[in-house]
Amino acid sequence: MREVFGLPEIIDNKAEFTIRNATHEDLPQIIKINTEALPENYPEFFFVYHLENWGKAFFVAEADGRVIGYIMNRIETGLGFIRKFIVKKGHVVSIAVLEGYRRKGIGESLMKKGMDSMRDDYGAKEVYLEVRVSNEPAIRLYEKLGFKKVKVIEGYYSDGENAYLMAAPL
Repeated sequence: MREVFGLPEIIDNKAEFTIRNATHEDLPQIIKINTEALPENYPEFFFVYHLENWGKAFFVAEADGRVIGYIMNRIETGLGFIRKFIVKKGHVVSIAVLEGYRRKGIGESLMKKGMDSMRDDYGAKEVYLEVRVSNEPAIRLYEKLGFKKVKVIEGYYSDGENAYLMAAPL
């Protein structure tokens, strides 16, 4: 999202929204979005852990006076998916936008802010995520942001669906 005179720019009549770092006060809304928007849900302590350890890369989107989306990331060190040696890498753990706010650029803005923070604040050299093989809108978004399918993870989700592991350089 671009800003004009410090205010979010409305592009093609898309929803006006702002992106900011998440706070502890946002956690009840974030957990509610996770529960409503995704079949994979996490306990409260998991969100707290990520906020306290990688808070600079944990963002919320606000519109209409409330939190309507989030991205939760973490930083790991291990064998890279892009660079085949030990590297610091970002992991998009969870991203969700409420149903009525999707396809308005919010998820893309959350991804970009998260990727920038993982690179600039934490020194990550690449980023990866897992996505349902059936989630074509998300896969298209990730590909637009430079992600490539690295491999299929069989039975990754609790319902047995496979996931693509996708990665991109930062």
